[in-house]
Amino acid sequence: MSLIVSVFIATSLDGFIARENDSLDWLDDANKTLPIGEDCAYEKFMQGVDALVMGRHTYEKVLTFKQWPYKNKRVIVLSSTKLKIPNDLSTYIEHSSLSGKELCASLEKEGLKRICVDGGITIQRFLSAKLIKDLTLTIIPVLIGKGKPLFSSLIKDIKLKLQNTKAYDFGFVQMKYQIIEQ
Repeated sequence: MSLIVSVFIATSLDGFIARENDSLDWLDDANKTLPIGEDCAYEKFMQGVDALVMGRHTYEKVLTFKQWPYKNKRVIVLSSTKLKIPNDLSTYIEHSSLSGKELCASLEKEGLKRICVDGGITIQRFLSAKLIKDLTLTIIPVLIGKGKPLFSSLIKDIKLKLQNTKAYDFGFVQMKYQIIEQ
């Protein structure tokens, strides 16, 4: 498969992407410390992505944000049940109940070159299906103690090769890994 499936996500230092109640207050607080205009290369990354794939829970969380953060980017929401899509976003958001492998095959046939997968469960499922090629993890210097982990138990080890690391003056550390063996 020539479609590249990537992840670009932030976690707390102890590996959580959200609190147990789905709150991202710790991430919002951390983002307030960023210098004006700094996005830790997120916008540049997203410019190289043809579509964003996320699960229903992530989609519903993102809908609660003050504004839709993905601008004109195609977003595919994976869910076994029908979605409510706001009219003003209906040209960008679509629903799919395909498996990760089926979706990737379909998107590749459409000519997409790279997608980004978001949301803990969706990332875990794409990892289990051996679909993800690279991971960019931004570690936020906060311990939240408990919450929703980025990774869950695995059937076997997934080996990674570090591509690069960047330590920011404001305390974030970003690591990009290529998946080399699953």
